[in-house]
Amino acid sequence: MEKIIDVGTYIETGINSLEQNFSFLWTAIDDGISWLVDNMNHLFLLFPPWLVVLLVAVLAYYLKAGKNRFNKQGLKSAIGLSFFIILGFSFIFLLGYWKEAVQTTTLVLVSTFIALLFGIPFGILTAKSKIADALIRPVLDLMQTMPAFVYLIPAIFFFSVGNSPGVIATVIFALPPAVRLTSLGIRNVPAETIEAGYAFGATESQILYKIQLPLAMPTILAGVNQVILLALSMVVIASMVGAEGLGSVVYQGIQQNDIAKGFESGLSIVILAIILDRITQSIGSKK
Repeated sequence: MEKIIDVGTYIETGINSLEQNFSFLWTAIDDGISWLVDNMNHLFLLFPPWLVVLLVAVLAYYLKAGKNRFNKQGLKSAIGLSFFIILGFSFIFLLGYWKEAVQTTTLVLVSTFIALLFGIPFGILTAKSKIADALIRPVLDLMQTMPAFVYLIPAIFFFSVGNSPGVIATVIFALPPAVRLTSLGIRNVPAETIEAGYAFGATESQILYKIQLPLAMPTILAGVNQVILLALSMVVIASMVGAEGLGSVVYQGIQQNDIAKGFESGLSIVILAIILDRITQSIGSKK
C-alpha cells in the first residue's frame, strides 16, 4: 500500500541534520561514556573477585539490617541476603562469567546514574508545574511503549557501535520510572506538612529539599529500583550494538545455537538481577 504521509522521511532528515550539526557533541558524549565505563570496569576487575563479593555482601547486610540489626528477624533476613549474594556471585565465578558480570553491572550502574541525573529533576519539574507535566507525560508514554529495539537505530547512528549506544538506549528505556515516581512521591507529600513549613518561614527551596524530597524518598527509591531492573533487562538487546557483558554472551549463544552458553549466561543475568533488586529494596526499606 502506498504511503499517504511519509513521517519517516522527516524524521530521517531531522536526525541527519542533528548528526551533522552537532557531531562534536555526540563525540564528546561517546568519549565520556566510554571513559567512564572502561575505568569502572578496570577498577572493579583490579580487585580479586572474593574481595568484591565480600564487600558487596557486607554492604547488603548493613543496608538490609539497618537499625534492626539487633532484632532477631532483621538479623536473620540480613544474613540470608548476604549468604545469597556470596552463593550467587560464587556460582557466576565458577561458570567463568565473572568479567562479563562486572561489565554488565558497570553498564547498569552508569545507565542508572545518567537516568537518575535527568529523571529526578524532570520528576520534580512535573510535580511543580502542570504545564511541564502536560508536555512531559506524552513523551514518557512514548518512551515506555516504543519497542526497545527501535532505540538502537538512532543510538547506532549517533554513536556507532560499542558500549556508548548500549548505554544511551538503556537510559532512554529506563528513564520514565525515575520521572514518574519522583513526581508521584512529591505530589503525595501531605499539604498540611507543606503549609506548616511555609508557616515557619521556609523558602521554596527549603520546602523542596527539607520536606518534600525526604518524605518522598521511599517512592523515589522505588523508582531507582525500577530503573536498575529495566536497565538490566536491556543488556541482551544492548549487546546487539556491541555492548559488553553477559548480554553479549547470550547473544553469542543465540547466534551459535549454543543452548548451554545461552542458559548459563541467562541464569547469571537472573542472579545478578535478584541481587541488585534485593540491595536496592533494602535501601528503600531502611529505617
